[in-house]
Amino acid sequence: MAGTGASTEIHELVRRKLSEAAIRYTSGRRTVVTAIQMASGPRTAAELASGPAGSVPVSSLYRTLSLFDDTGILKKHHGSHGIARYELADWLTGHHHHVVCVACGAIEDIGVSDSAESELNAIASSLGSQAGFRVLDHVLEVEGVCPDCDR
Repeated sequence: MAGTGASTEIHELVRRKLSEAAIRYTSGRRTVVTAIQMASGPRTAAELASGPAGSVPVSSLYRTLSLFDDTGILKKHHGSHGIARYELADWLTGHHHHVVCVACGAIEDIGVSDSAESELNAIASSLGSQAGFRVLDHVLEVEGVCPDCDR
């Protein structure tokens, strides 16, 4: 979980982004951002509803997730089980990657060293250029079995 300073900065960035679209940053929306920020990786709406965002009515939670996805505040991940998971967009939290459990669908954030990230950028650029693409970004998800499912 990010420190208070980072949390305050993220809330201010989200407020500004919503303000640019003439959308209010309500206390419910702030609660959802806080809940997502506290998570160690992308979370489903159900996981958010059973955690700190549980004080937000479920219908408002889903509307907020959709609004945040549409405005680029969230990044939506479609898991192998067809379940959408959400996390704050990289412009708010920084670039990172994920490990994904193929058994239960859990996703956790992982960071990589600057040198490994540089190598990943080179690989992504090379793969993209082979297909005639100008690469803008890359996403790395490492699949495996989480400790809970591996028992």
